[in-house]
Amino acid sequence: MLAERLAGDCQVEVLTTCVKDYTKGGNEYPPGTGIVNGVTVRRFRTEPFDRSASDYWARKAKPARRLRMFLYNIGLLHPLSYIIRTWRWKLDEDIEYQKHSIFYSEEMVKYIASSKDSYDAFIAITSDFAPFYFTAMEAGEKTIAIPTMHYAKVSFRASLSQAFSRIRYVGFNTTAEQKLARRIFGPGVRHSSIISVGIEVPQPADWEQTRRVFSLPDRYILYIGRVDRCKTGDMIEYYTAYRKKYGDRALPLVVIGNIFRKEEDAEGVMYTGFVSDAQKRAILQHAELLLNPSKYESLSLVLLEALNDRVPVLVNGHCNVLREHCRKSGGAILYYTGKHSFIKGLGRIVSDQALRASMQERGKEYMEKNYSWDLIMPRLYKAIDEVTGETTGK
Repeated sequence: MLAERLAGDCQVEVLTTCVKDYTKGGNEYPPGTGIVNGVTVRRFRTEPFDRSASDYWARKAKPARRLRMFLYNIGLLHPLSYIIRTWRWKLDEDIEYQKHSIFYSEEMVKYIASSKDSYDAFIAITSDFAPFYFTAMEAGEKTIAIPTMHYAKVSFRASLSQAFSRIRYVGFNTTAEQKLARRIFGPGVRHSSIISVGIEVPQPADWEQTRRVFSLPDRYILYIGRVDRCKTGDMIEYYTAYRKKYGDRALPLVVIGNIFRKEEDAEGVMYTGFVSDAQKRAILQHAELLLNPSKYESLSLVLLEALNDRVPVLVNGHCNVLREHCRKSGGAILYYTGKHSFIKGLGRIVSDQALRASMQERGKEYMEKNYSWDLIMPRLYKAIDEVTGETTGK
């Protein structure tokens, strides 16, 4: 989305890999240069992925990550970051782990190193994956990082302390994410601001046709996202408890998203499989509410999409970013912290019409005041100006 919006004012290229499935790797997309939605895209082959080698280096690097996470939890990592900016213990092992990951492309790393003078700036997105680290190492002085960080083990890798110390500018999605990064990397986060991102809103598909295709009920609860334990958490277990309490009054749960684990068979749960963007929006617009059960979010685009369409949202309160949305939106979003509050929250949103109306109104207002592209793009241009030393005039 950012690349396409920048392309109207800047010459933009996207550097990416040939990987399609992040769980198994492999070069499913053809390498080379092409045009996608008016933007030049350069795809690079990744190295053959060896799961056993990756697991070996993960184990070798793990002690440093665990120690850093422990120090963070007791409040010592931030002050230590002023003494130790780059964490050297197990750094070499963590770099090897980066090189043995699914998204590592030696071709891409060499291209960035040899061609960085041809670019005014790089925007490196998502600190979880190898391209982020190697972009920082090869062109850190020209890099705007958008790390999309969350409180998770991967954020405490030794190699990231090295990467952040080289990055010129960091753009965060939320203040919660910014605070997290500062507490982990301290002075390694030199220049930063909240940039965030907006949403693209497709035309919805015909509702009656969509409803027939997926055999959707009149009223339902909705989950949109990867069907993966790290994203869905205890959703199915909690939903089953909700059905047990409410019986025939319980609404079915419709699950949209790519399935990266075996579907959990549970009464009332419907898996749609693949849906188009237009179908997804139609299904979202007609949902009673949206669930976001993830502990690991740096923003949550699907939450913004729901607010834009005036759909109430119930989120996992153990995620600081999602709780920040709840607080800043003035009650447009509710959160739960366990099974009891999950069941209570679902029941309230479904049955309390006054609450629903308030959430719908406040949600739309929160979305428009904080996540419109008219607000976001000037922030990004300001970051580009700081890195390039020039003025885009935007």
